[in-house]
Amino acid sequence: MTAPYEPYNPLDMNSIAESVVRELLNQPCVEFPPPAKFRGAGVYALYYRGDFPAYRRIAERNANGCEMPIYVGRAEPEGARKGLNVVAGAATQKLYNRLHQHAKSIRAATNLNVSHFRCRYRVVEDLFVPLAERRLIEEFKPVWNILLDGFGLHDPGGGRYAGARSPWDEVHPGRKWYDKLKANERTSEEWSERIVAFIADVERGVITEVPVLDDGEVVEAEEEDTEGDSGE
Repeated sequence: MTAPYEPYNPLDMNSIAESVVRELLNQPCVEFPPPAKFRGAGVYALYYRGDFPAYRRIAERNANGCEMPIYVGRAEPEGARKGLNVVAGAATQKLYNRLHQHAKSIRAATNLNVSHFRCRYRVVEDLFVPLAERRLIEEFKPVWNILLDGFGLHDPGGGRYAGARSPWDEVHPGRKWYDKLKANERTSEEWSERIVAFIADVERGVITEVPVLDDGEVVEAEEEDTEGDSGE
């Protein structure tokens, strides 16, 4: 928060990001994934209300609403990350498709139930999508974005099966590449202990840093996306 005597610039990047975040949080918390198709790119938040032991505190926080996201993300139009031949967000189904791809991953997990999730989402002008996602992660520090990465990954394919499972896949087995990859360096039980401690630290305000790559992008791989395919 800036001091009241400092000039307020509504076009400041932080101000813009916060305004988009407020707009997202003003959206209703609804069925996941959304059944009706829609067009546009944008940002979203997923909320967990299930009975997986390590997420007990998250489920409690979301029992009477949607307060603590387990994951937040963005869906950008084609070409946005490379800055070339960008397809206008309004001409795509990127946000709808991304939510359904996530639902597909959750359905594949042997210890998660898609009915235990809710979501908020908002179509946003393309320019402000990554800005808003970054602000959401900084504010909420969702466990699947920071600690248990790998939820947004797609099939590594081919010669890359020599690698290890992501933390998310180790804790939530079931996606088709699970058995093709080596075990993660930590067991599911070890990750679960870290999850519980991480969530407690978030609530106590201990975690203040969000890890980023050199290019400023959050440490999370992008999923494959096929226009017009809901991923179900």
